[in-house]
Amino acid sequence: MLRRYFAPDLFAGRTVFVTGGGGTINVGIARGLGELGGRVVLAGRTMERLDACRDELRAAGIEAKSMYCDVQDIATLDAALAETEATFGPVDVLICGAAANFPAPAEQMTAEGFRKVISVDLLGSFNASRAAFEQLRRTRGNIVFVSATNAIMPFAFQAHVGAAKAGIDSLMRGLALEWGKYGIRCNSVLPGPIEKTEGLRRLLTEEDVEVLSGYVPIGRFGTVEDVAGVTAFLASPLAGLLTGVALVADGGQSFSGSAMLAEMMLTP
Repeated sequence: MLRRYFAPDLFAGRTVFVTGGGGTINVGIARGLGELGGRVVLAGRTMERLDACRDELRAAGIEAKSMYCDVQDIATLDAALAETEATFGPVDVLICGAAANFPAPAEQMTAEGFRKVISVDLLGSFNASRAAFEQLRRTRGNIVFVSATNAIMPFAFQAHVGAAKAGIDSLMRGLALEWGKYGIRCNSVLPGPIEKTEGLRRLLTEEDVEVLSGYVPIGRFGTVEDVAGVTAFLASPLAGLLTGVALVADGGQSFSGSAMLAEMMLTP
């Protein structure tokens, strides 16, 4: 729980809007900021999953609401953000976490599959940022983009994701440059492999995870709570001087590259 490390009222009175709100990492971020007083909106397309996550947050004493939106459709974002402001007040923190992913060799990937990932991850991040701009300008809020270490090094079967995440980090820096004059900070968190997430289960067996974690400098893969802590820092006044920062949170895993991971994934 982040309350062990941060002031319990760090986000008190602040509204947090999370796209891809049903994703494991994004729910963890929402929980972390909610535990520190934030009023949280989980936004996404699968309402059954969103509602279940909302109920879990409420059971933990967090003020939370679930809302439908498709980050590929800015009209649905506009509607969700208008409802958010009416319910909790204007957005102070936007978490751009909506993402699509599937493992596929590049030579077998369809143009539509590649486009889908770019559309959800990169276009979706722009759409959410653009839709939230007026509220963020009024609150002098900030955006945290959930990127990945795919942005800085290649992973096998993930060419589409790497392109999307690199684009997100470039977008983040462009918005940081342009929107700083409005008091809006923009940063990215780049998690490495995070244990007990759907994305990792799609790529590696439990045995692979155990072997690979021994090659991470800190001796383990990250946890959802690790990412929540880094995000809470970036979104808080503690990071008031940080904008345009792509913060790698992988325990040093990227130092050794992805060769061993690729070998495990490419071996029949």
